[in-house]
Amino acid sequence: MASSVFDRETLLDLTVNIIPLGIILFFIVVFAALPGFGYDPFTTTIQMSLLIIPFIGLAVLTYVSGKAIAQAEEELEEQ
Repeated sequence: MASSVFDRETLLDLTVNIIPLGIILFFIVVFAALPGFGYDPFTTTIQMSLLIIPFIGLAVLTYVSGKAIAQAEEELEEQ
């Protein structure tokens, strides 16, 4: 691989995961800045965990799949 982590084609393949990451991040910011249901520690914790846990899981999945795609592309180029 070159100087970046993923090349352009790999990033295009990962766009299917990057767009939902942006959407989830948008809702995390909105719900943190504008609490629509008031601030109750229990409710806010559940609300944020329902956004943050999938965000972290999807981010890890995107990185791992990006590494797998890049490795498969390198193997195809060697052949």
